Amino acid sequence: MADFVFIRKTRNMASSAVHVFLNILLGLGAVLVTVFSGNPALGIILVLVSKWRIFAVRSRYLWLNIKSNLVDLIVGISVVLISYYSGGSLAPVHFILAAGYTIWLLFIKPMSSETATLVQSLIAVFLGITATSIMTANQDALLAVFTAFLVGYAASRHVLAQTNDQDFTLTTLVCGLVFAEVAWLCHNWAIIYTFGATGIRIPQVAIILTIFAFIYNYARQAMIKYQDDFRFKHIIGPVVFGVLLVSIIVLWFSNPIFNI
Repeated sequence: MADFVFIRKTRNMASSAVHVFLNILLGLGAVLVTVFSGNPALGIILVLVSKWRIFAVRSRYLWLNIKSNLVDLIVGISVVLISYYSGGSLAPVHFILAAGYTIWLLFIKPMSSETATLVQSLIAVFLGITATSIMTANQDALLAVFTAFLVGYAASRHVLAQTNDQDFTLTTLVCGLVFAEVAWLCHNWAIIYTFGATGIRIPQVAIILTIFAFIYNYARQAMIKYQDDFRFKHIIGPVVFGVLLVSIIVLWFSNPIFNI
């Protein structure tokens, strides 16, 4: 019996080690393959291959599987696209992306608490909108609108699917439409903040929509908590802080020198 337990523990440790190794390999490989090949398709294929379980189901469950894994797919594909548009030579931003994606795979993605779910959604919003803004800066606005809608829909669904047993289709669609509208408004005035030779580029709209996503979720939780006794005072702190922060960003940090 003792030998069986020892063998079982050894196998579990070996399995965990392999799991960690493969995730590190994916985190580094998705970025490095993209940079060295100069082709984002290879990095995206690597991300999709790592999610093979999504597609290894009957056709009736395929769309449900895709929706359930949209946030993870958005994060992975966004990391690849940001890496590609950050240049063909290794820069600090590539190492930051590789390290960040590895941390996502090993520590953030496996968590399932309500707070962790919100953090996962906010990361997907920030990276997804960043990739969308950089990728569509010189493209038709329709592409920016569609991808922003997808990010908003996925982020909202990710949170609601974990905490709500009711039908939340309308709520997720509305959130997606808000994201699409903001992306459309910002498309013709794409403000992107750059940070010297690091290669880091952060679109203004990514910050704004991440703040919106946080406030939206905070307000939703307050409405559920207080129900019929809900008052605006229950959310006034985050709302005022968010409005002030967005106002400062828009009014004082929208210098055309940043315009892509």
